[in-house]
Parts: sequence; C-alpha cells; structure tokens
Amino acid sequence: MSAEAAVKYVTEIPEEEVKRVADWINTEEYKEKNFARQALVINPPHACQPLGAQLAAHGFEGTLPFVHGSQGCASYYRSTLNRHFREPAPAVSDSMTEDGAVFGGQNNLHEGLENALALYKPKMIAIFTSCMPEIIGDDLTAFIKNARNKGHIPQEFPAPYANTPSFNGSHIHGYDAMLLSILQTLTAGKQVEGRCTGKLNLVAGCDFNTGNYREYARILKEFGIPSTILADIAESFDSPCDGSYHVYPGGTKLDDAADSINGKATITVGPYATPKTFTWIKDNYSGKHASLPMPMGIEKTDAFIKKLAELFGKPVPESLKAERGRAVDALTDSHQYIHGKKFAVYGDPDYLLGYVSFLLEMGAIPYHILCSKGSKKFEKEMQALLDSSMYGKQGKIYMGKDLWHMRSLLVTDPVDAMIGDSHGKFAARDAGIPLFRFGFPIMDRVNKHRYPLIGYQGVVNMVTEIANKFIDIKDETCEDRFFELMR
Repeated sequence: MSAEAAVKYVTEIPEEEVKRVADWINTEEYKEKNFARQALVINPPHACQPLGAQLAAHGFEGTLPFVHGSQGCASYYRSTLNRHFREPAPAVSDSMTEDGAVFGGQNNLHEGLENALALYKPKMIAIFTSCMPEIIGDDLTAFIKNARNKGHIPQEFPAPYANTPSFNGSHIHGYDAMLLSILQTLTAGKQVEGRCTGKLNLVAGCDFNTGNYREYARILKEFGIPSTILADIAESFDSPCDGSYHVYPGGTKLDDAADSINGKATITVGPYATPKTFTWIKDNYSGKHASLPMPMGIEKTDAFIKKLAELFGKPVPESLKAERGRAVDALTDSHQYIHGKKFAVYGDPDYLLGYVSFLLEMGAIPYHILCSKGSKKFEKEMQALLDSSMYGKQGKIYMGKDLWHMRSLLVTDPVDAMIGDSHGKFAARDAGIPLFRFGFPIMDRVNKHRYPLIGYQGVVNMVTEIANKFIDIKDETCEDRFFELMR
C-alpha cells in the first residue's frame, strides 16, 4: 500500500451544506428533535458537586480544601473558581491514579493528609471526593479513622468530610454536603444548656458573589444585630492586594462557627442550596429558625428585613428605610426601559426565584425559565410566583434542560434578553440578544462578583445594568436622526 493510499483525507463540507445545517438548527423541526434527546447533555448551566464543596471549605478560617481523587479533577475545581473570582483558590489533592482505582485510595489519602498538614499548616482540612473514589466505593469514614489511629493526623484535628460524586447532583448539592459536615464537626460537644450567644447565624447558601456576603454583613450592622455568617467567602475571594500571598485570607472563625449552635436565631437565604444543612440545624441548634428566599428584588428584601426585625425585636433602621426608598425611586426612573421586555433566565433555583421576582416587579416578562438541576418543589414555587403576576402568565418553566435547549427556544420563540452565567454567551450571540451576567461562573467579565445582587442595593445594581444596556443598544442601532441626547 502506498503512503498516499494510507492517508485518510478530511472530507470537505460544501458551504451550501454548512449553511443548510446552520439554518436548520434554527427551526421548529430541529427544536422538536433537540427536546426529544435524553442521553446527551450539551452545555449544562451547572457545575459538579466537588466544586460546591470546595466553595464551602473556603468559607472557613484556615481551612484547606482536600480532594480525595485525581489531580485533574482538583485542577478543574480550582481553575473554575480562579477564573470566576480572578483570585487563587488553594486546594490539594491526594492524586489518585490507576493504582488507586484498583486497590482503593486509602494510602493516597493518608499520605496526602500528612503532607498537607506539614506543608500548609491548616487549622482544618475539609475532605471531599471526586468520581473515582465514589465509583470504587472508598469508605471515607474508615479511612479517616485509620488516619487518626496511625498518626497521620492528630486525633482531635478537625477533618470534616463529604461524599460528593460528580456524576449526580450539582455544585449546590456538594456545597450542602460539605457545609453540613463542617458544622457537625465544629459544633460537636459545644452546645451549652442555657447559653445564648445573642447572635444571628446566617446561611447564605451556595452563593459565589462576595458582594452579597458583604451586603448581608452591612445590613446586619445597620440593624445592630451581632452575627455569624456561616461559610463567609467575602475575604477568601476578595481580600486586599497588599503585596503578599495569604493562603487563608478569610473565612468564618472556627470558634464562632463552633459556638453558632448556641445562637439566638438561624436564617437560611438559600433554601434550595442547603436543605440538608438547615434540616440538621433545626434539629440541633438553639434559638429560632427561619428559611427565606434570597432577598433579590423589593418584595423579597422586604421579607428579609421584616424577619430580622421580628426575630430580634428591633425596629427597621431609618437608614434601611431610606435605602428602600432610593431603590424604589431607581425602579421608577428605569421601568420604562424594561417594562414589557421578554427575558430568558437560567441558573440555580435560589437565584432563579430572585431573578423572576425582580423582573415581575419591573413589569418585565420572564418568558423562558430554565433550571438544569431542580426539584418538583422548586418548580411548584416558581409556577406560583409566575401566577402571582399578570406579567408571569406567559412564562414557561423548563426543568432538567441545558443551554443547547435554551438556544432552540431563543431562535424559535425570541426574547429581548437573557440572564445567567457566562456559558450562555454562545446562545445569546446566536440569538442576537444581550446576556446579563449574574450567577456563576462569570469568566468573561471582571469584578462582577464584587457588587451585590441582594438587598436594596442589589435592586439598584441590577436595574441600572439592565436598563443602561437597553439604552446602549438603542443608541448603537438607531439612525442618526434618532440619536438623541436624552433617552
């Protein structure tokens, strides 16, 4: 056989065929086929469980995230967090390879724990799994017990652990599992009969927005309510640039987290991200407990503010009343640019409820609502929210779908804009609409995680960004004779 005969040439596709397919994927016929697929996921708007577990670990003082699994998996979690925050996301792995897949990863875990403790001197190591150890059935409970008995880590050293298989659930489920384990570990034996810290424990949920954490802290300070924000990443991923590298720049103090079990009250504002954690808190923590939606938009922020006032018997500060008035004024000044516009939204359940609530308040139409990982309970709550407003009547919920499904919706049943993370930019470009980058991850814009979307200030931030973009589009596309100074 000649060398020329052995070469397999790439078939050139005629331009006509390329155009035919490009046109076809924008049709109702293709959408029907697209929505019929079952075994394939294309561009899902969620990450895997271990990534959420790593976020939870970064929320605590001196805590080293530890991946029991392969090095490549750990690199993915770290790089995704790094690209979103533009900050280091330090974590280690016990680097399981083929040997670990055959014989189990206990030796890797033991050696890794001993090295991590010696090299990085953490106050706590939070251990979570990737796919490989989950598939082969590694027993973390036994492995970590053996590690203590063999002296790889001290008997009393805090080493919470969570099983976070990447092949089911999403980042919010991994966050919940890791946060639960951390709180169970730190609060063990710390409950004191009759003791009350007088503090509020705030569980912010799987939120990758450092500005939101700062805004929660600021609101509570305005109220004069002492608090412990559990898994606080504000400093972990938004610390000052002072010329030095800090491995553990922030996080909830371990002593504060341990004493949180004696708190006066506990609120979760991420109920769909932390259901297991909050169920355990209600059964084990002192004080009152409340579960609220993320305070996005006026109505949901009002509910959060009122609950704080109720739990601590304090009047709403005049400063927060003034903030509310300014937010309502901002909505009034801007509503004409957003009213009646159709939006497609996608993301995590807690964020989706916030987006839709905000849009309904603006008289906008949340038209396509897509959630790749959600529950029947969430679907019912979202439908009730849509039904509560005349602007929600046209909205349709798509559960368990991905962003290739969203693309079909955008090109066959168009909207004016889309809200979600960076992964939606391809569908938005094909549809010729703006993408408002809220959520996680945001890798193609900078500093988005630094300004809050919650609270009254979050209302101002969102309405300003959305309204100004529509005004930009008007200016950029209008004829010269309609290029007015005022909009």
